[in-house]
Amino acid sequence: MPVKRSWWLDAVLMAAFVALTVALIRGHLLSLDERVADWALTHQPRVPYWTARVLNYLGQGGQVLMPLSLLLTGLLAWRTRSVRAVFPFAAAFLITYLTIGPLKIWADRAAPRFEGPERVVMHNPYAEGAYAMSYPSGHLGNSLVWYAVLAMLTAALLRRPLSRRETYAIRVLPVAIVFVTTVYTGFHWLTDSVAGLLLGVVLARLVERIPFDRVPLPALRGWERPAGLTPSDRTASHA
Repeated sequence: MPVKRSWWLDAVLMAAFVALTVALIRGHLLSLDERVADWALTHQPRVPYWTARVLNYLGQGGQVLMPLSLLLTGLLAWRTRSVRAVFPFAAAFLITYLTIGPLKIWADRAAPRFEGPERVVMHNPYAEGAYAMSYPSGHLGNSLVWYAVLAMLTAALLRRPLSRRETYAIRVLPVAIVFVTTVYTGFHWLTDSVAGLLLGVVLARLVERIPFDRVPLPALRGWERPAGLTPSDRTASHA
């Protein structure tokens, strides 16, 4: 998986995220959010709704994505005998913990299913705790980061870059499903998911920039060897 060098796309995405946030604070796009959410909440037959609920678990960081990442991390560490196999998981955890969580607390936005007043506004004075953690969508932000890590670990385990079809299956399709299901089930407003998408791409690219196999380490009885996480080092790590 190539390390991305250019920052222009990251700058554009962050500018879009900031612009969207400011627009919502000023009261723009709120009626769009309400129309989409009200339609979704009133068009939920049992089978489509529960199908969406199940598929939405593709975006559950703590219950699905982190355990799966830990499993692949363990397999890679066992195969390569390298402590570097742990680095992508650690980086993803720290980056998402230090960004998405604090932003949710700061935005203080209720989810569509909140039944109190001013349910759609940012900095909702009537919602608190778990009922005021909707913006940006952690489902989307976390999904983009953790599926990037899963792709990185999978490529290292396969000892080759992922094909376009494999990349689509691991990184694109699950995120698209999570986007649709978070809005349809009423877990997030439409703009919550858009914001999570914008921020998540930036965070995923940030994780991918880190040359995990080249981070300076002291001698660790061989455990400092490359783990195949950097393309040019992948062959050497499995020699």
